[in-house]
Amino acid sequence: MKPIPDHLDYGLSILFIGYNPSVRSSETGHHYANPSNRFWKLIHEAGLTPRKYKPEEDGDLLKLGYGFTNIVARPTKTAAEITKEEYKAGRLRLMETIQRYRPKVACFVGKGVYEQYSGRTGIEWGPQPESVVPNVVEFVAPSSSGLVRMRSEEITAIFRQLTVYLKDSTG
Repeated sequence: MKPIPDHLDYGLSILFIGYNPSVRSSETGHHYANPSNRFWKLIHEAGLTPRKYKPEEDGDLLKLGYGFTNIVARPTKTAAEITKEEYKAGRLRLMETIQRYRPKVACFVGKGVYEQYSGRTGIEWGPQPESVVPNVVEFVAPSSSGLVRMRSEEITAIFRQLTVYLKDSTG
C-alpha cells in the first residue's frame, strides 16, 4: 500500500488532519475514500462546503481554503496498527507542516490524533485552550470513521463550530 498525497497551501482556513490513510484511500489516492467514512457528508452538513464532495475531489477543496494531511502516512486497516515510533515521527513532521503553512485552524479528525500530536489527554471537543503551534487554532473533532459509534448528528454539531468560527473570524 502506498501513502496518499497531502493537499497543502499557504493561507488555508482549515487543515484537516487524520490518523492515516485507509486501505481504500491508498488504493484510490484520495483522502477519506472508504465508503463507510462520513467525512464528506459531515463537513457538508456542518456548512463547511456548498455541496457534498466526493473523495476524488479532495484536491478541489484547496480552492475553498481546506487542506489535508495525516499524522502518519502509512496506510492501515485501522489506526490501532500505527506504531509509537510512527506517531513520534509523524508528530514532528506534522508540527513542521503546521509551522510552515500556518493554517488558521488545524482540525484534528479524531481525539487520538490530537493526543498523539500534543501529548495531552483528557481533552474536550472543539478549540483547545493552548496551541502547540502559536497563533494556529487547534480544533479537535471526532473521527469520521464508520467505526466510530457516535451519532452523525453529534459529530456534525461539533464540526459546525468550525463554520461558526470561520464566519466570526472573517467578519
